[in-house]
Amino acid sequence: MRMFKAILAIAALLLVSPVSAETVPVAKPKSILFIGNSFTFGANSAVRRYRADKVTDLNADNTGGVPALFKVMTEQAGLSYEVSLETVGGTDIAFHLTQKHGLIVKPWDVVVLQTYSTLDAKAPGNPQTLIDSTAAISKALRAQNPKVDIYLEATWARADLVYAKPSPWNGKPIGVMAADLRAGADRAASGQVKSVIPVGQAWDLAMTEGVADPNPYDGTTFGQMDLWSYDQYHASTYGYYLKALVVFGSVTGIDPRTLGPKEKSAADLGISPKQAEALQAVAYRTLHPN
Repeated sequence: MRMFKAILAIAALLLVSPVSAETVPVAKPKSILFIGNSFTFGANSAVRRYRADKVTDLNADNTGGVPALFKVMTEQAGLSYEVSLETVGGTDIAFHLTQKHGLIVKPWDVVVLQTYSTLDAKAPGNPQTLIDSTAAISKALRAQNPKVDIYLEATWARADLVYAKPSPWNGKPIGVMAADLRAGADRAASGQVKSVIPVGQAWDLAMTEGVADPNPYDGTTFGQMDLWSYDQYHASTYGYYLKALVVFGSVTGIDPRTLGPKEKSAADLGISPKQAEALQAVAYRTLHPN
């Protein structure tokens, strides 16, 4: 009888006692680090300083860049990420590993790597340096966290090298350079990273489908977007936004189209709802070609 009364007393206490917020488990945010150069920090566009307050710039340069776009997108998707970036213009992955080792080699949950725009500054198109540096940085990162998800970005084709300057791609179709950069990234990724983020293929698809203009040197067709900035090398706000959408879809597995035409970062940066929707659709079709 006494035991029965004790059980009733405990039950009554549970009914009247509020559950402390401290007893409710809160999911820990995922940590993600972006390593790259001007293609990641958003050179020549408003993206560079966009929402720098939302991310941690390990170099203290007050940069938001593509990582900040990613952060804003994940917030709208109801995801929790602690976003950091370590970026230096004109560099490759090998530079970051040797010169920024203490900043970047930590137990991250996710790391996104972006290397030099031609794979190798001294030997454009040669992927060997990328292959070696990707293997080395992957080994260092996994020593800190064996479960880290590492992604390697395949970047866009440079219009200046295709249409104006001497290069292995001069005079060839714009898609050839993007394909070569992707092939180099695929070789470097083999057995080292979770997957390649196909940014260059998204740009190519946007041009193929008439969403973006393929040649900034002959003017921009009405109704199309110019993905390059004024130097025909770096991206415009449209180009960086498309990159961020592809990164978002690759890392989170969420359909970029779910962000919708009123997506916040697009509105903040002056990208129209129609343009945002078109770029989101390109990102989705790039990630899901079949």
